[in-house]
Order: sequence, then structure tokens, then C-alpha cells
Amino acid sequence: MDIDVLRGELVVDPLARGYSSMSDQAAAGDLNAVYRSRNRATMTASEVLNSVDVSEFNALTDAVQQRIWNVLSIGTINPFGREADLFVGAFAGGSATIPAPQPLR
Repeated sequence: MDIDVLRGELVVDPLARGYSSMSDQAAAGDLNAVYRSRNRATMTASEVLNSVDVSEFNALTDAVQQRIWNVLSIGTINPFGREADLFVGAFAGGSATIPAPQPLR
């Protein structure tokens, strides 16, 4: 933990949470609450493979299955890059593998 960053969060209060009026316990609870989310920049091939619906994969043609294996062989997957485009094309949005509207997260 970076104490200077923590001190800055409590003193500057960039999200206007009201830390100055909170008890130490309330401030600690608020600091640990999740208020923001962000998209993942990368996923491992294993994470992506574990999100694939096996029955959907088995229903793909051999050529499309090979394309999926080729993408997974990259190792580190950009869930919003060309890899995602290829998965959406293979599985189609709204499938169990590619939940609509956002592909690989």
C-alpha cells in the first residue's frame, strides 16, 4: 500500500465522498467499496478458453475451430481487439460464449 496515495485520497477526496466528516472506520469501509469498473486490457488464453461454451465450440466447423485455436495460441488476448472480432464472428453475439453486447471480458 502506498501511504502517500492513501493520504492524498483522504485529504483531496477526488470523488467528493466526504472523508473529512467520516469516522476512521467509515472512511476505511468507503475506501474499500467498489465504485468504478474498468475493462480488462488482456486475458490469458486459458481464461478465454474457460469462457467458451463446449457445445457451441463443438458445433463449429473444423475450419472455425482451428481459427479459434490459432487465436488462443497467441497466449495473451486483447478482449477488445481483433481477437474479440474473430470470436464474435465465430460464435455470434448473444451466444453463451459471447454474451451480448460485449465480447470477451
